[in-house]
Amino acid sequence: NEGTKNQHFVDKYQLQLTERVSHMDPILDRLLDRGVLQREAYITIRALPTSRKKMRELYCGCLQAGAASKDIFYQILLENEKFLIEDLNTKH
Repeated sequence: NEGTKNQHFVDKYQLQLTERVSHMDPILDRLLDRGVLQREAYITIRALPTSRKKMRELYCGCLQAGAASKDIFYQILLENEKFLIEDLNTKH
């Protein structure tokens, strides 16, 4: 359908990414390093008990900022969760 075709990958697969990304800390480190996450948000998210909670917090916060932050997040996911991203990309 037309709505999902123009949707950013990280929006389109929000549910799958939230459920399946397991190693959040290296991803958070890179988001901080690339300036997508501010230090306060980084500390708050790192303190959350599960990967799912960390991912949800990311979606509520810095990933609302627009396409540039989503592009960086996608690149970091490609580096850290290559097989998951390839799996999602081949589904559609």
